[in-house]
Amino acid sequence: MKEKIRIGCGAGFSGDRIEPALILTEKGNLDYLVLECLAERTIALAQKRKQQDPNTGFDVLLERRMEGLLPLLLHHNTRLITNMGAANPLAGAQKILELAARKGLKVKVAVVLGDDVFDSISGNELSMEGNKPLHSYGQLVSANAYLGIDAILPALKTDAHIILTGRVADPSLFLAPMIHEFKWDEDDFKLMGKGTVIGHLLECAGQITGGYFADPVSKPIPNMHELGHPFVDVFWDGTGIISKVDGTGGAISIQNSKEQLLYEVIDPGNYFTPDVIADFQKVHFEEIGTDQIKVSGGTGKTRPETLKVSVGFQAGFIGEGEISYAGANASERARLAGEIIQKRIGHLYQEFRIDYIGMSSLHGEKLSSHSNPYEIRLRISGKSPDKTVAGLVGEEVEALYTNGPAGGGGARKYVHEVLGVVSILKNRYEIKSEIRLFES
Repeated sequence: MKEKIRIGCGAGFSGDRIEPALILTEKGNLDYLVLECLAERTIALAQKRKQQDPNTGFDVLLERRMEGLLPLLLHHNTRLITNMGAANPLAGAQKILELAARKGLKVKVAVVLGDDVFDSISGNELSMEGNKPLHSYGQLVSANAYLGIDAILPALKTDAHIILTGRVADPSLFLAPMIHEFKWDEDDFKLMGKGTVIGHLLECAGQITGGYFADPVSKPIPNMHELGHPFVDVFWDGTGIISKVDGTGGAISIQNSKEQLLYEVIDPGNYFTPDVIADFQKVHFEEIGTDQIKVSGGTGKTRPETLKVSVGFQAGFIGEGEISYAGANASERARLAGEIIQKRIGHLYQEFRIDYIGMSSLHGEKLSSHSNPYEIRLRISGKSPDKTVAGLVGEEVEALYTNGPAGGGGARKYVHEVLGVVSILKNRYEIKSEIRLFES
């Protein structure tokens, strides 16, 4: 049994930068690298891609990330745990094997399956948002349960270099290697809580090194153009030291650690994951060196009897149009343009919105009613179940060029499909995970 392991987080969402993971793997002396790349809607979008092409459905940056990472992982004997499998981990594994073959590398991939529960849900099940039956939201496209450590641990017990999952709870990606290496009892909820604290702190990658924390006036962070991602030295007792690679940008402090601890947490005393109901109330941070924060404390109560399932559904189409006005009376001309579009087509939409970017797009017109900007960007959007109707918004905005008011420029128009997400709870014992091994 090891007394300490080092885990790095090289990505905090699907579109995160690629180079921080390369730096971590090359210079961080890691035992494990985690890439957390699934947000709520990401897997529903991936499921749509898979429906169009069964060879897709994994993370869109999987191949680009693995292009540089794969040789480094093997050279430094670092195991990768990632949910980049998204809606199609099997196809993702094949893509990794193809890449390894092109590079003349030998790699083993363990695929974690079981999160896709689409075939077992009913349209009569009630959502956690509004207590409405699922069929009332529209056509369903995906349903994925948040798996936990019990799905990942069998993969870690193999000699696979890469563990590729679909939907897994973010902290579980970090907690699983702790349990595997330290031989923790999965029913020791105090340790499960401590490990979940560490996983939650690291899961968003650059946020804890200052990215989401930064404000150039009140909370300046150095060298953000080369922001480093974090790693943690975890000890057998559940304490950890969070740091980053020397020479990378950013900063790790008690203040931004506290912010990250409470990120997306409604009740710090009852943080639900598939592994434990964690309690963050007595977490303690101590600065022990430059960009080194020791984290201790935290506990847990029990393991939930249900798992959260994210259900994706088709929610119609949004049409958008934008146009700019500048110079004298810019805001008045923009307002007139908005009124014109409202009167012409506003009644056609389930939801219709007019934003004067720079004046009212974020907090409402009342907060900026006395401003008189030199330039303003008008954005109009409408939501409709009909793609053609949604497209009318951009057409009408573009028509303002010659139909007035005067001086509009830089018009853009676009339509995109909307995928909504709601949640249900399912009995955890009805959801069975499995692993499959592949080797190049």
